[in-house]
Amino acid sequence: MNYLEALSRRYSVKKFNNEIIPQETLHNILESGKLSASSLGLQPYKILVAESEEIKQKLIPAFYNPSQISTCSHLIIIVSKKTVDESYINGYFRHISDVRETPIENLELFKNSINQHINQKTSDEIFNWAEKQSYIVLANLMYAAAIENIDTCPMEGFRQDVIEDVLNINPETEKVTVTLALGYRSEEDHFQHMKKVRKPNEKLFKFI
Repeated sequence: MNYLEALSRRYSVKKFNNEIIPQETLHNILESGKLSASSLGLQPYKILVAESEEIKQKLIPAFYNPSQISTCSHLIIIVSKKTVDESYINGYFRHISDVRETPIENLELFKNSINQHINQKTSDEIFNWAEKQSYIVLANLMYAAAIENIDTCPMEGFRQDVIEDVLNINPETEKVTVTLALGYRSEEDHFQHMKKVRKPNEKLFKFI
């Protein structure tokens, strides 16, 4: 199917059928998140993938509607950084040097530019920026899943404290931004039969 067909078929699944996604397919979806565009290339987030039943069961109390978590194949948790410090930036440039086989000294101007940009931001601005990057990742994951014929449900309604406790997330330095359940829709989920409702083109698009 082409990408418009895949996106038309996609909806936020309310109940999955417990079937497990093949590892190769899951890998492809996760690679799309890895390849996501990221401001300055810093990727100020991490992507946790809950696949064991034990972890998913522990996470159920964090969600106000547990049906997706109890029936999905995998649950992706995108965690945004609250701070981007010198150590993180240094690690980023060491990685650039290794991947591109470039002496780190040649990257000094770029590094100084990033440091200056980051240092001008408040902690709230850093976190707001990091969350925006996380949502770009979310969109890529959902799009790739649709192309792979895998169903999804993005979820923002959850208890931070429960997820932080289960996954050992440090609330001082990072925060869960959004989660994404992956799997295959259940035949019992009647939402799949509803027509997709979107703004008509004349209300959504303005050519200028």
